[in-house]
Amino acid sequence: MAEVTYPADLKYHPEHDWARVEGDVATFGITAYAEDQLGEVVFFDPPEVGTQVTKDESYAELESVKAVSDVIAPLSGEIVEVNEALAAEPEKVNEDPYGDGWLVRVRLSDPAELDALLEPPAYEELLAQES
Repeated sequence: MAEVTYPADLKYHPEHDWARVEGDVATFGITAYAEDQLGEVVFFDPPEVGTQVTKDESYAELESVKAVSDVIAPLSGEIVEVNEALAAEPEKVNEDPYGDGWLVRVRLSDPAELDALLEPPAYEELLAQES
C-alpha cells in the first residue's frame, strides 16, 4: 500500500475526522486511516440540513462491510449541506476521502474550537502512537 499522506490544509480530530475551513463554513469528512479501518463503505446515513452538530459528538453513521460506525463532529455548528452523491456512491468515501468523499458542510458556531484540532504532523504522531 502506498504511504498515506494527510493534506496540510485540513485540521484533524483525534477520532479520525477532518475539517477544511473556508470562512465560516467547514467541510467535514473522515481520514484515510478511518476509511481504511472501516473497510468498504456501503451506506452513509447523513443528518438533515439545519441539524445542529456539537464538537466531539456523533452526527452521522457510516456503514461498512465490517460495522456501523458513528462519525464524530470535529467542530460545532449547523449542517448547511450534505454530500448527496454518497447516497448512490458511498464508496467515494473510500476512493477519495479528502475530495469527493466529503460528508457534510457546517456553518461554524464557535470558530475558536479550531484551535483544539490537530495539524497534520500531530495527527500522524497520534496514528504512530495508536499502531
